[in-house]
Amino acid sequence: MLREFREFAMRGNVLDMAVGIIIGGAFGKIVSSLVNDVIMPLVGMLLGKVDFSNLFISLSGESYATLADAKAAGAATINYGVFISTVIDFIIIAFAIFVMVKWINQLKAAAETTKKKPEAEPEAPTTKECPYCLSVIPIKATRCGHCTSSLSGK
Repeated sequence: MLREFREFAMRGNVLDMAVGIIIGGAFGKIVSSLVNDVIMPLVGMLLGKVDFSNLFISLSGESYATLADAKAAGAATINYGVFISTVIDFIIIAFAIFVMVKWINQLKAAAETTKKKPEAEPEAPTTKECPYCLSVIPIKATRCGHCTSSLSGK
């Protein structure tokens, strides 16, 4: 069983998948930082200096200045500002993956069109003409089936 697991784990597809997951995790952190630290502050500024990280509803009925204050007080909250940031995060990642897959498919299509297909060799002839009556006869014939001439010397 251990040998089978090792063979499974060392397959090329599994290793490629592991590398993809690691790179994807790092890419996700970069996009999250882009959304939280660059895009959301700009969107908040355009919408009247709204801080999306502090958009929440306190379910306890009390009012808190920031989400951190509400969490420190142990209040139950609905953090819709964080949700909006996460949705934008997802849209950016999905778009980036879409563009990457489209680009890879174009590269594959270009590579397939540039591959030279081997030309088919011409088939060996299966018939020949009788030198006496010019009828078409099988290439291995030693006598013409039409004029009965002997073809062994030809």
